[in-house]
Amino acid sequence: MNARDEILANIRRATGGASASREADYASIQRDYHARGQMDATDRVHLFMDRLHDYDAFVHRCSDSEISAAVEQALNARDKRSLLIPPSLPSQWLPGGFEFIPDHGLSFDQIDRSEGVLTGCAVAIAVTGTIVLQHAADQARRALTLIPDYHLCVVFENQIVETVPAGIHIMVDFAGSPITTISGPSATADIEMTRIKGVHGPRTLEVIIVASGVLNLL
Repeated sequence: MNARDEILANIRRATGGASASREADYASIQRDYHARGQMDATDRVHLFMDRLHDYDAFVHRCSDSEISAAVEQALNARDKRSLLIPPSLPSQWLPGGFEFIPDHGLSFDQIDRSEGVLTGCAVAIAVTGTIVLQHAADQARRALTLIPDYHLCVVFENQIVETVPAGIHIMVDFAGSPITTISGPSATADIEMTRIKGVHGPRTLEVIIVASGVLNLL
C-alpha cells in the first residue's frame, strides 16, 4: 500500500466508508448555481481582461499569426533577451534575436537566475481572471512557473470560459494531472496588511490573448 492509499483508507475508516445514505445525501445537494456562462464571446474576453488589469497583470492582444511579434514586443519593452520555455512550446511563437532555453531538467538555481518563462495555458476563467496550467507539453513543469520573477503566458480566446464551474468541467479531462491556478502576479497582503509581490510565484505576469476563429460558449 502506498502513502496515498493508506491516507484514503484511514479516511474511509474514520467516516465509516461510503454508504447508500451518504450517496443519496450527496445526490440531493442543490446545484442551482450558474454552471454555464451567460455572456457572449466578446464580453467574456473583455471581462477576463478587466480582471487581469485589476490584478496588475499586463495584457496584449494579437492574432494567431502575430504571437511571435507580440512576444518580441513584450520582451523588448522589458529589455529581456532570454526566457525559459517548456521543450514542446510551438516554435512559431518564438521571435528571432532572443535566446529561448528549453527546460531539460534545469536546476532550481538555474531557473531562479533566468529572466523569466514563456508558456501556454490549459484554460482561463473570466469571472475570476484565473489562468489554469495543466503542466502539459506547452505549459512547463510547476517549478518553471513558480520560481521565475516574470511569466509571459499565451492564452487563446477559445480557452476562456466565463464561470468557475465551466472551468472545472474542462479540468475534469486532466483531473489526474497537477495543476496551477494563477490569478494575477503572486502577491500577499497578510503580512502586516502590506501587499508584497513575488512571494510564491512571478512578481510580473504578462498575458498575450490570441484571437480565435471559433469561440466556445461555456
